[in-house]
Amino acid sequence: MNPLVNPFSPGAGSPPPELAGRDPILEKARIALGRIKLGRPEKSFLLVGLRGVGKTVLLNRIREMAEETGYKTVFIEAHEDKALAALLLPSLRQLLYSLDRMEHVSEKVKRGFRILRSFFNGVKVRVQDIEFGLDIDPETGVADSGDLEFDLPLLFEAIAEAAAERKVAVAIIIDELQYFSEIELSSLIMAVHRITQKSLPLVFVGAGLPQLVGLAGRSKSYAERLFDFPLVGPLNKQEAVNALQAPVKVQNVYFTEDAIQEIIDKTQGYPYFIQEWGYQAWNTATSSPIDLSSAREATSKSIIRLDESFFRVRFDRLTPREKEYLRALAGLGTENHRSGDVAEKLGARVQSVAPIRNSLVKKGMIFSPAHGDTEFTVPLFGEFMKRIMPCTGSMHLS
Repeated sequence: MNPLVNPFSPGAGSPPPELAGRDPILEKARIALGRIKLGRPEKSFLLVGLRGVGKTVLLNRIREMAEETGYKTVFIEAHEDKALAALLLPSLRQLLYSLDRMEHVSEKVKRGFRILRSFFNGVKVRVQDIEFGLDIDPETGVADSGDLEFDLPLLFEAIAEAAAERKVAVAIIIDELQYFSEIELSSLIMAVHRITQKSLPLVFVGAGLPQLVGLAGRSKSYAERLFDFPLVGPLNKQEAVNALQAPVKVQNVYFTEDAIQEIIDKTQGYPYFIQEWGYQAWNTATSSPIDLSSAREATSKSIIRLDESFFRVRFDRLTPREKEYLRALAGLGTENHRSGDVAEKLGARVQSVAPIRNSLVKKGMIFSPAHGDTEFTVPLFGEFMKRIMPCTGSMHLS
């Protein structure tokens, strides 16, 4: 099998050759984009799911859909160590410049620049590393208070009004929303609420880990009425079969049924892992069909590669105590478990390990599917912890 024409693409945000099982979400996005562009009310939406389910791939596809229908788009990836304002400013400035380059002078666009400048002045203490680079006077008294919850809605409103005057719509797309603080997330929700109330042509699309639903609800009680939260989960069997068979079929290659079952069993239907196993199986096979022996060899190679990269990158960010906590969680089995059970396995009190658990939640390693429960955000990470830390002792905390 020629590795140069291997159709599979295991990578962070890399578009798969077959985007299987996501048609309902993309149809929802198509309707929302269309309605908002027509000035009709429609909820913005936030995709939620574990690592490796393809949220970033979907966001990129939604961005393409928006641009194909005439939207101006902003795409941002949140980080643990960068404030929302610092992330927004360069992208919103670029968006306003794109509106300014259209025909005729627009007073709304000029006002958008002034309010963006005001916003920058208001938050400059928090974003000193950003060079604004815009020679324009601010609109004093608008979006310059330094209160993000008050200022951001005014900024979004000014940008949406500028877009409306240009007869275009705007899509603001943000990945990894769980990294924002409660105030930042609350400010985004309030900004979208203001846009919705005024029926302005701006849609907000985001994605994050499962804890995003609870974070949004705690930030603003009306979030559940303002957004839809489509769940992006693992593929079912038929979707997984399509994800494997469709890309190779165009090259007159196919997987045997037992090879497919091996891959589904090992990947649990998670799209990122399906791409990894498919990639390794293709390179392992000598000819079509790709059989069970090739799939089993792909399992061995995939686990080694995941351990060296996908899992290792996350593991290396952890403190020794965080590693002990996750090893204890892994030792309890594959389901979610009570925080008290993890503490008991560590030989520590719940109160002693609570700060470690909170730190792991902030790092996006675990989440709470229900009050007091704990589960990995990264599929198969528990098995990795068992491989890399075969034994675990008690955590000596007072």
